[in-house]
Amino acid sequence: MKPHTKTFSLRTVEWKNNAVVMIDQTKLPNKLVFVKYTDYKDVANAIKTLVIRGAPAIGVSGAFGLALAALQSKARTKEKLVGDLEKARKTLFETRPTAVNLAWGLDKIMKVANEINDVSEIKKSIIQTAKRMAEEDIETNMKMGKHGSALFSNNDTIMTHCNAGALATVGYGTALGVIRAAKENGKKIKVIATETRPVMQGSRLTAFELKHDGIDVSLIPDTAVGYAMSKGLVNKVIVGADRILRTGHVYNKIGTYQVAMMAKQHKIPFYVAAPLSTFDLKSDPKDVIIEQRKSTEVTQIGDRKTAPDDITVINPAFDMTPPELISGIITEAGIAKQPFEESIKKLFKSRL
Repeated sequence: MKPHTKTFSLRTVEWKNNAVVMIDQTKLPNKLVFVKYTDYKDVANAIKTLVIRGAPAIGVSGAFGLALAALQSKARTKEKLVGDLEKARKTLFETRPTAVNLAWGLDKIMKVANEINDVSEIKKSIIQTAKRMAEEDIETNMKMGKHGSALFSNNDTIMTHCNAGALATVGYGTALGVIRAAKENGKKIKVIATETRPVMQGSRLTAFELKHDGIDVSLIPDTAVGYAMSKGLVNKVIVGADRILRTGHVYNKIGTYQVAMMAKQHKIPFYVAAPLSTFDLKSDPKDVIIEQRKSTEVTQIGDRKTAPDDITVINPAFDMTPPELISGIITEAGIAKQPFEESIKKLFKSRL
């Protein structure tokens, strides 16, 4: 399969010469640094420390991590190889418990491993499957962009939160992919990006890649969301997602819920863009674990302290936006609208 080169020219993660190469997103926007890994434990650490982030991107990275684990394994029997892969799967899965794409990517690779008997064929097939998943991610995002761009009009100013662009995927993006598609369709679009504290994915990543692609972007503090909406500076909102339940409950970067609440208050359409691999059709809201991250993300910027010593910190990585605040969920199979349980079910049936 020929790799995609269209649109955003930077590949977030890819397989090269039996190694995983990814952009180190912790260095952006100051430096564009590529890191190379040949050990699945290094990939796991990269996911945990946000070298790579964004639900679709970590799903593919998890698959690549298992491909490395397969190459690292000295197993001569299928049983031993599958055992090594299960150990690696556990290590990779525990890095980010909220984003469902990671489990999806790992499960897909384990299915391949269990269906083949020959050890060398298992390794070969795992690598091929992981590489195909990376290419399919871009194709999925471009389909999503095509469906979603119809919701946006010429001269719209669109607010987005966190980074759901090419850097959150293998390439092109989910929410930002929709914005890219609208621009490619000839629509004049402006973007307002939130900083997205405490890790600043909006200022470091979204602003970086939109500028890179020549899309008009303005940056605001998270605390200026209400101001921007009340002044009529925003027509629509679009965000990505790390997990979406069958009920339409959306889990995304912390702060999404309050953006959605503000949008509802100001009668601004609030859209979510995510592939079907982000959907969790089994869990209920009470089942979802919200990842809690380290306190230093809040108490310091770089090496500089911004809070008193020994202060108690609550630092959830995600929050839940209830379905009643959401105007539509854009997927590669079409757009789900209320009632979400019914429309989501139809989207999955259309893929059978």
